[in-house]
Amino acid sequence: MSEEKTFVIAKLLYNCEVCYLEIPDFEIKRGDHVLIETQNGPEIALVSGISHKVSGNIQPGKIIRSTTDEDLKKIRDNEEREEEAFGITLEKIKNHNLEMKLVSVHYFFDDNKIIFNFTADERVDFRELVKDLASVFKKRIELRQIGARDEAKIVKGTGVCGRDFCCNAIKNELQPVTIKMAKDQNLTLNSSKISGACGRLLCCLTYEHEAYCAVKKDYPSEGSTLEYEGNPVVLSEINILRMEATLKTDQDINIKVPLRNLKEATVMSKKGEVAVEPESIHLEDG
Repeated sequence: MSEEKTFVIAKLLYNCEVCYLEIPDFEIKRGDHVLIETQNGPEIALVSGISHKVSGNIQPGKIIRSTTDEDLKKIRDNEEREEEAFGITLEKIKNHNLEMKLVSVHYFFDDNKIIFNFTADERVDFRELVKDLASVFKKRIELRQIGARDEAKIVKGTGVCGRDFCCNAIKNELQPVTIKMAKDQNLTLNSSKISGACGRLLCCLTYEHEAYCAVKKDYPSEGSTLEYEGNPVVLSEINILRMEATLKTDQDINIKVPLRNLKEATVMSKKGEVAVEPESIHLEDG
């Protein structure tokens, strides 16, 4: 079992990446800005809190120091430079006739490099654009193609639930989301209902999926033919929130019963199989 360790949790300002950091030898609190070490040099991060229950093979970063008024002024100045660079780069993209959408521009804190994040439907040959930008800004240039979900994470916004985008507010690594997760939770497969602003499936579909699967494994699968109270029925749906099941009779009548009642049913056939002699199933309570 992995040893639980205590880290400072902070989020980089420029890309909202969550960082685990060593506890410094000076006092910090949630909401403080700190200068931390990253693979791209020093960067400003916002302290989210102190975690006491983090396990696993985590290699924490280091906090260099708390930020000063001068540091924060530099951030504001860089934001103005980034806005100007954004406009210049849009014009350069147009001049090079490139099919790409510029998402963000970031001057690194040590001022030795600029990163340009963009989206594109296909791979883009931006080598000439990089040369052009390097001649304008006189710095190291990095162009990085990102996906729609990463774009939403950087741009930020409010989801249909009224809360900040999950990808920006609480998630770090974006986990795969599949349509099967929506099906397992009996959600309406309407793209406008289960998709986020990025056009991809909602991140939150992953949050309760494991719990739904854990409950459903104790019952016959949906689509199975059961013998219930002496009659053949098809298990149409299991509603975990209401803890009830919908059964369809051979007269196409839907009846709803408490989920616990399925423990008294027998499976005649699973979905896609031909019904045979009933086979008793024994389910543990709980």
